[in-house]
Order: sequence, then structure tokens, then C-alpha cells
Amino acid sequence: MSLPIAQITPVTMPLTGTVNLPGSKSVTNRALLVAGLARGTSRLSGILRSDDTKYMMAALRAMGVEITEIDDTTVEVHGTGSLKPASEPLFLGNAGTAVRFLTAAVALVNGDTVITGDAHMQKRPIAPLLETLRAMGVDATSETGCPPVLVKGTGNFRSGEIEVSGTLSSQYISAIMMLAAMGDGDTRIRIGGGKIGAVGYLHITAAVMRAFGAKVVFESEIVISAGGYRAAEYPVEPDASAATYLWAADVLTKGKIDIGIAPADMNQPDAKAYDMIAAFPNMPAQINGSQMQDAVPTLAVLAAFNETPVRFTGIENLRVKECDRIEAVHAGLTAIRADLASIEGDDLIVHADPSLAGQSHPCLIDSYADHRIAMCFALAALKIDGVRIEDPYCVSKTFPNYWDVLRGLGVSVDITQP
Repeated sequence: MSLPIAQITPVTMPLTGTVNLPGSKSVTNRALLVAGLARGTSRLSGILRSDDTKYMMAALRAMGVEITEIDDTTVEVHGTGSLKPASEPLFLGNAGTAVRFLTAAVALVNGDTVITGDAHMQKRPIAPLLETLRAMGVDATSETGCPPVLVKGTGNFRSGEIEVSGTLSSQYISAIMMLAAMGDGDTRIRIGGGKIGAVGYLHITAAVMRAFGAKVVFESEIVISAGGYRAAEYPVEPDASAATYLWAADVLTKGKIDIGIAPADMNQPDAKAYDMIAAFPNMPAQINGSQMQDAVPTLAVLAAFNETPVRFTGIENLRVKECDRIEAVHAGLTAIRADLASIEGDDLIVHADPSLAGQSHPCLIDSYADHRIAMCFALAALKIDGVRIEDPYCVSKTFPNYWDVLRGLGVSVDITQP
């Protein structure tokens, strides 16, 4: 099946303007779930409206949570402190946060729940989370180790000492953390498989939980007290991952793009990418991406124009995102020029060449239906003629108006239909 293609005309002038960023996907989906588990009416402002958050809201509604939409970025969530059985399987597209968080949360349902997603999601591993849930007394199974998942909930689970695998995704630990507050006793979570990569996301989870009355303490273990959640008013901060594209576009074009918030005022891990971007065109020779994983595609494309090569390490978890992002970024860079990037183990090496700017390298970038791949290669197209991006509307996952934002900054974006 033919897909739409985005063609961007390279810019010759600095990009300037003001951009209203979407809310954070990571924070929005955590806040929606916790508000859904709380007793009373919570008001969430600044939320992200995207495919991922729509799937989360639809799933919560299917389990009896009433959600009132006040305006484009504000909702009221009316929680009862429990979830009801859904009449149909919960289809969650390719929303990793929704699938993983809800796989744990539906242990609270007194009945069977099937959680599934699209073809991409059905290739994303979830077995370590299921193993942990089974250790907590929850009947959770999958025939393939990926969705679809069947959880036979009883309305409760076993609190106490729990070990969670941190080898693949911090979302497994976040899922257990949010569930643990609903137990009848305190829970101590140990991280198995070595240190967790994106530990910053665990602190986001803890911050959201605390805002709704939960007690979370980080010691040698993560200690979560029983007691559930209470309704709250909660503002969702702008999305740091989305900000990386604007920061990179700013330095690439020597522009002045105002996103209305300073990196230091963001609590999300990807905000750390700002320092790497601000160093352009003298980015570090090695960047450990473990604590800013969603920013790595942005940084890698920017590194193509750097003065010197950049090696990205600590990024093995990128292989189990919406697609294998190490391979996808490598494929896109080498489509522009065959020697522009290489892979060694799980490291991505970008062989920088500042003279790329202003050159013509006609190519079609496969986005792999991954929003981050589509958005990061738009940056390459700002400076290289002939770069086209397949399936550009996949950005609806987290940044639905991305192409309009670029147009508002003066970029010519033409999307042709098949």
C-alpha cells in the first residue's frame, strides 16, 4: 500500500517564531491512569492530545472511568478507586506506555481483560512485565511474549518484596509502581538485570504518584506505601522530546525559536539533550543516550552536520521502541549518503560532515511508522535537498501538528497523497 510522502524545501534563512509545544506524552498517560485509579474528580491541564493518549482515555472509559473533556488540553477524570471489566479487548495501537501501564493496572479488574495493539505493538516485548505480575499472584499470559496479553484479574495482587526486570524498559517498573500504591500493604521493588537505563522516567512516575497522594521513596529499593490515590488538580508540563526538534532546528538554521519554557524548568529526561544540542557544531565525541532515549534520533540527525563524528552509547533499549530505532536512524542516514553512519554492536556512529548542508541527496526515508523517525529526518531535510519522508502522518502519535508547526516557522512542507 502506498503511503503519503512529505517533501520539505531546504531553508536558507534562520527559523524564528513562537511555538506552543504539546504536553508530555509520558506525563499525560501516567496522570490519566493515576487519576482514573483515584477516588474523586481530578482536573488535568496541559495534556497531550495524540493517538497514544486517546488510546489511554478510551481504555479507561471502557473500564468505567468517566472522563469529561473541558477543552483541547483539559480533562476532568472521575475516578472511583477501581476499574470495571471491559466488554471488549482493549486495543491500544502502538502506544507502549498505555499497553505496559494498563497490563499491570488491570490486575485490579475483577475479571478477564485482553490488551492488544497494532502489528507493530504485537512485536514489542512484554514478557518481563508478565513474569513480574505472575510473581505478584496475577494471572497474566501471552502466547508470544508480546501483546496480545490476557490478564485474569481478581481485583487484588500480592504486595511485599518484588523484583522487576530493568533490562528492556523502564515502563515495566513504572507500571508496577503505579499498581503498587493500590495494594493492601507496602511494596518494595528491586531492580533486576543490572541498573535501569532510563531512571529519569521512574522519577516522573514517582512525581505523578505523589501529586495524587501516594508515598514513594527511592532507597536501595523503591518503597511504595499502600493507600491508593486521591483526586488532584495536575498540570502536565510541555513535552521535552518534542522540544528537541525545535532546539535542533534552531541551531541548524541559526534561528530563534521560542517554545515558552527553559530546558532547566523541565523535569523530563529528554531535557538533558539540550546541552548536547547547544554544543553544536561541536557536539561531544561520545554521547551516552541511556537517560534521554527519545532524544537520540534527534541528536543523531543533528550530528550528521557536526564538525566531528559522534558515537551514541547506552542506547540498546532503542531496539524495542516503536521500531528498532538504531536500525531505523542508521537506515535513514545511509539513505542520505552510504557512509554517513555505521553500527557497532548497539552503538550508533554518525560520521559527521558539515558540508552536507546545501548539498542535494535525493532519497526516500522510511519512517517505519515511527513518529520520532519522521520528525528527526525533517531536520535533515531543512538543510539537504531531496530528502523525502514516507508516512509523515505517523507524527500524530505524540505531535499531531508537527508539520503545521514547521510551516508556521516558514518551512515549506508539501505532503503528497498516494
